[in-house]
Amino acid sequence: MAGGSQRVYKQRIKSTQSLKKMFRAQELIAASRIGKARARTAAAAPYERAITRAVSGVAVHTSTKHPLTSERTDTKRVAVLVISSDRGMAGAYSASIIRETERLVAQLTAEGKEVELYAAGRRATSYYRYRGRTLAAEWSYGSDNPQSDVAKEIADTLLGAFLAPVDEGGVAELHVVYTQFVNMVTQRPRVVRMLPLEVVEGVAAPGENQAQPLYDFEPTPEVVLDTLLPRYVRSRIFSFMLDAAASELAARQRAMHTATDNAEDLIRNYTRLANQARQADITQEISEIVSGADALAAS
Repeated sequence: MAGGSQRVYKQRIKSTQSLKKMFRAQELIAASRIGKARARTAAAAPYERAITRAVSGVAVHTSTKHPLTSERTDTKRVAVLVISSDRGMAGAYSASIIRETERLVAQLTAEGKEVELYAAGRRATSYYRYRGRTLAAEWSYGSDNPQSDVAKEIADTLLGAFLAPVDEGGVAELHVVYTQFVNMVTQRPRVVRMLPLEVVEGVAAPGENQAQPLYDFEPTPEVVLDTLLPRYVRSRIFSFMLDAAASELAARQRAMHTATDNAEDLIRNYTRLANQARQADITQEISEIVSGADALAAS
């Protein structure tokens, strides 16, 4: 029995060592990509601030109304975009964002609104498919390295839903649920109402001059808004995806580091148990030899 136990523990040690190597590799890959993800987020920030400033300038200096800034009262249908990951092995990252989405859906439903779900990332898609929930649209986009063309496709789909007539599935609101990167330790789910637009965020970076420029609109404010507002929505959704990518990588690095530590603990425990089984096997063999010697001496 002891010999069999030794074989079992040795097999477990070998399989756990293989898992440890995989966890360690995933941790190193995530760590190497976080810097690039954060750099992309920082690089996109000036453009986002500039277009936010431009949209704010149009809103402040004109009284022009636009479909993207106007409340819709002809429908109770709302759209919710959840930005999740394409892959697992990131701890509670996907579970947290889905839990926040479910909380938002429950809140909107309690307000008498009809929710249509849009899912970016295979984890959210799999979750809602498994539960039989219908998705208005879904995307698998390489969540740890999002591209601007996918963000444009998502934004254009959602803009189309918001501007569509009621009989074609038009929605009155668009909410986005994503994970905000705070630091390497903290990433938290965040809900943003994107449409109808409320441009109320600060338009200058810290340390920049807060004075607002004067604008001349050519040809008209309406045409400027038609051009700027879709670009604004696309830039915001892309920034959410970049923030989510950095959050996913940070969560994966932390989860894989913990998994590596746990694998090392298991290997130590299995090694100790294998040694104990080996010692028990040796003790049993010695006992059998002594018993045999005693029997021979007695005869």
